Amino acid sequence: MSDARAVVLGRIRAALGTDTPAAVPVPRDYERQPSTGSGDVERFAETVADYRAQVHRVRPDEAATTIGALVSGIAVMPADLPPDWVSGIRTVVDEPPVGLDVLDSVDAVVTGCALGIAATGTIVLDAGAAQGRRALTLVPDHHICVIRADQIVDTVPQAFAALDPSRPLTFISGPSATSDIELQRVEGVHGPRTLDVVIVGAGR
Repeated sequence: MSDARAVVLGRIRAALGTDTPAAVPVPRDYERQPSTGSGDVERFAETVADYRAQVHRVRPDEAATTIGALVSGIAVMPADLPPDWVSGIRTVVDEPPVGLDVLDSVDAVVTGCALGIAATGTIVLDAGAAQGRRALTLVPDHHICVIRADQIVDTVPQAFAALDPSRPLTFISGPSATSDIELQRVEGVHGPRTLDVVIVGAGR
């Protein structure tokens, strides 16, 4: 050990002392119970929009028209996506799983989700119904995600109480973005550049 390093470490030890620091109590009284009924849809829409995602609040009978207006060409979809969501849209069904070249060439992907979190504007995918495999929502440059109003919870602890931790969970808060280089925001680095969130059954 160099002399300089020994001096620095010695000073750190002297400053810390030899006594074990007292334990700091951490409150754990989170609201963990899933909300009854729909969470705060208004807050969810606002926080999602804060992350530069586009929010569309529609009635159930308007979902297909809204999604159709967002797809400029061909969309890929999970095999169990409700067909009425993509009525009139040219689609590629991911069954059997299509190659990465196909995912990279389509104009959009349309999926559902497991739930949404109003406090953080986060959408959670767990590879469940209408969501497909993880690659579907990572490779295409445009993700259209449909969420029902009754899938929205208010807080993160409520979300974890409702989710199955053994499933592959993906948390999405806005389009993929990073500000690692000189704090300049760049979107589409490791996922879709564009995120449209269609909230069904919440009015406008």
